[in-house]
Amino acid sequence: MDPLRRSVSLILLFLLIHGARSFYLPGVAPEDFEKGHPLKVKVNKLTSIKTQLPYSFYSLPFCRPKKILDSAENLGEVLRGDRIENSPYEFKMREPKMCKTLCRLVPDAKQTKDLKEKIADEYRVNMILDNLPVVVPLRRSEQDPTPVYQLGFHVGLKGHYSGEKYFIHNHLSFTVKYHRDAETDLARIVGFEVKPYSVKHEYEGTWNQNTRLTTCDPHAKHTVVNSNSPQEVEEKKEIIFTYDVAFEESDVKWASRWDTYLLMSDDQIHWFSIVNSLMIVLFLSGMVAMIMLRTLYRDISKYNELETQEEAQEETGWKLVHGDVFRPPSNSDLLCIYVGTGVQFFGMILVTMIFAILGFLSPSNRGGLMTAMLLLWVFMGLFAGYASSRLYKMFKGTEWKKIALRTAIVFPAIVFAIFFVLNALIWGQKSSGAVPFGTMFALVFLWFGISVPLVFVGGYIGFKKPAIEDPVKTNKIPRQIPEQAWYMNPAFSILIGGILPFGAVFIELFFILTSIWLNQFYYIFGFLFLVFIILIVTCAEITIVLCYFQLCSEDYLWWWRSYLTAGSSALYLFLYATFYFFTKLEITKLVSGALYFGYMLIASYAFFVLTGTIGFYACFWFTRLIYSSVKID
Repeated sequence: MDPLRRSVSLILLFLLIHGARSFYLPGVAPEDFEKGHPLKVKVNKLTSIKTQLPYSFYSLPFCRPKKILDSAENLGEVLRGDRIENSPYEFKMREPKMCKTLCRLVPDAKQTKDLKEKIADEYRVNMILDNLPVVVPLRRSEQDPTPVYQLGFHVGLKGHYSGEKYFIHNHLSFTVKYHRDAETDLARIVGFEVKPYSVKHEYEGTWNQNTRLTTCDPHAKHTVVNSNSPQEVEEKKEIIFTYDVAFEESDVKWASRWDTYLLMSDDQIHWFSIVNSLMIVLFLSGMVAMIMLRTLYRDISKYNELETQEEAQEETGWKLVHGDVFRPPSNSDLLCIYVGTGVQFFGMILVTMIFAILGFLSPSNRGGLMTAMLLLWVFMGLFAGYASSRLYKMFKGTEWKKIALRTAIVFPAIVFAIFFVLNALIWGQKSSGAVPFGTMFALVFLWFGISVPLVFVGGYIGFKKPAIEDPVKTNKIPRQIPEQAWYMNPAFSILIGGILPFGAVFIELFFILTSIWLNQFYYIFGFLFLVFIILIVTCAEITIVLCYFQLCSEDYLWWWRSYLTAGSSALYLFLYATFYFFTKLEITKLVSGALYFGYMLIASYAFFVLTGTIGFYACFWFTRLIYSSVKID
């Protein structure tokens, strides 16, 4: 068995052992609770897949604690719109409560309107206990009793009873699952579930703090088990909020308590995705192998055997353009900038994936993935500066500081401009997803305070190195390019080149989009890493194949074309995102639509830079390899 096949087999075996789901390090130390120990229930943002605009929990008329305290948030959490605050719910470990009254509210006209809007937009309430998000267990089907879990519970329901009416979930039945140590009798929390109900509570006499409800009375063994007489949301109509807490012993260990959250999707489709992608790779690898071994070997042998002047004059194919193939392209500065940015992206994604596979980016560490990616992007500026200045020096450039500055600013400035406009739209909707001024300042500091200087350091190191020597000399006068066949037209070959890299990743892309826009966990980094490797190979191979055909037809303008060939897969990514928007999402608000397309534009732009750079370096290596293999007089 050759080393390549052996290593691929080992990788596949490693992923199979992990069920292709990256295991995770829980991220925080477990907390042990004695019986009767108070538990802190926190509330997070309200979320909706219909609007994609998060709101603070206390933006709605819910019961409040005496003093609202914000939990410290990391950069990733703030960018995600998380706002974690304390709540008035009082839990004590392994001490069940029945029909505990929280408060009585009488909403005014504005509060009623807000509640109805949030219920119509299907907003969900997110809560946290011991770092676990609350879930609603739902049955898969009548045949399959194993539950699926939905993150958060709906604020309320919309019903049609003689006209449109809105009902609020004012009774919450919580279940806290715990794993008990038989020796010490200490317990760890391993599950946090809720069943929401809408109940029009009733009582006798006038309301005070000690009023006993007739609709939910533990003394009379009368508990809430359905929403048959729901609580309607109406102006000046009282709403009484109540809750139950039950404690349930579980066999689930603390270290694997996140499994129920992460084991939501089916593995088979991911394996299908991998097999589909591997077919594309095998097909392309076959083509590249054929070109490299058969055609090139034959070409190089033939070129090196040409002896007489007459035969030399009859040269055809790629050797003919040897005097022009390394001529610097037009807009070479811009190419250097984009190649440098692509290297920065590649480094960021590779290191993030390795950390995720090793389990460092635990889902319990909310915002950890985004924080890690931002910081890695900043520190990878060093490699961006190095790559762009190396290429710039090869193109006989002399002003390395100018190229370093532009590498540090062009891509982030475009992304920041789009992000700023989107943030203004979110801010206009008074959503908690709007990035505060302080965080915006922190992002600008990361960019100009750390990233830009590192790009300059990388640029300085890269420029100090001796220039990369071309394997063949470049002629003084550029050669005329003959008329090309229709299928060698740049636009056509560039668009064709992007189809296969996109085809290799689009099934996994569906899951990534679903996790981002449908509020689910994505934690299948094992699969994602495999798909990333397949993407690199596909981008490299398709670019090499098309570059070879281009050189054979005596067109030596390959620099930009190699970048755009692989990079055009970003166009298909954006088109797929548009298709996903109209087929899978229920977004109706203009602002929410603008947010979706704005963020997908940023993602597609980043994908363009990443895949373009992979294609460029593959072609760069290929041309240097073949032209250094032939004897040129």
